[in-house]
Amino acid sequence: MPTVFFSYCHADEALRDQLEKQLSMLKRQGVIETWHDRRINAGQEIDAVIDEHIDTDEIILLLVSPDFIASDYCYNVEMARAMERHEAKQAVVIPVILRACDWHHAPFGKLLGTPSDGKPVTLWPDRDEAFLQVAKEVRKAAEKWRTDKPAAAPRGARPEYAIPVAPVLDAVAGPRSSNLRLAKSFTQLDKDEFQFETFEYIARFFENSLAELQARNDGYQGVYRRIDGNRFSSTIYKDGRDVAKASVYVGGQLGAGIYYSQGDSFGAGSFQEALHVESDDQALYWRTLGMASYHRQRDQKLSQEGAAEALWDIMIAPLQRGR
Repeated sequence: MPTVFFSYCHADEALRDQLEKQLSMLKRQGVIETWHDRRINAGQEIDAVIDEHIDTDEIILLLVSPDFIASDYCYNVEMARAMERHEAKQAVVIPVILRACDWHHAPFGKLLGTPSDGKPVTLWPDRDEAFLQVAKEVRKAAEKWRTDKPAAAPRGARPEYAIPVAPVLDAVAGPRSSNLRLAKSFTQLDKDEFQFETFEYIARFFENSLAELQARNDGYQGVYRRIDGNRFSSTIYKDGRDVAKASVYVGGQLGAGIYYSQGDSFGAGSFQEALHVESDDQALYWRTLGMASYHRQRDQKLSQEGAAEALWDIMIAPLQRGR
């Protein structure tokens, strides 16, 4: 079966873990194996082991982010070698766009990225859905590999920038499980920081969305007002008449969470939607109460982008329906 190699920057390790979890069904079915540098055993030479895999593994995932592009090793060594093997039809390279960055001008920019349309994983409302799209592309690549069986890379054909190292003895590595992921735990401090970081993200999201809505639609004006560190309001005017108002606030008397209220009132138990922090064994995420947002979002694990989009949809939906 083909082995999937993760080329990534350690700043994106949490996202890599989420992706590997989404590939679990492929591994259970014996469709693929996976490998990344956290599988290196004590006593092994790091560069030698990585070079061995980048030279022989059949599917190479480039986990693209600003940190990936900024990393000399990821970009100049792993990515360069991966593209050499891809062009020689010795491996399949799949760019996985994790975070927004200027990747289209990179050597792999000519390849079709995933998730669809190259939209970064962190900008998807539901990251599970984004990583599912990646898993489907990996399955397609594995099925194609079984049909085509690309030629093995010639031994000794190393790029000029590679550092000569001693060969790794198979006996050193030995057999072991690839199922080594452990559950992560999140403190109340982690959750509180995530809550306030998301609130600031939503505030910027609304401010920018109002400005863009005004720029694109004649007769409309968007006004954003920051009340204090925990509250902001947004108003949309059409020909000088207010047609949509929203207030968003974090915490307060209603407890932990981010609350959306139609109109310009804050607190006092009046809100039309609420977001609450939850976590699984790998990440923090948001869920809506499903009071005013689409009901399907109530069951989704929302990212910061997803949380912001869920609240913005409530404000903009009546105008899109022409009411």
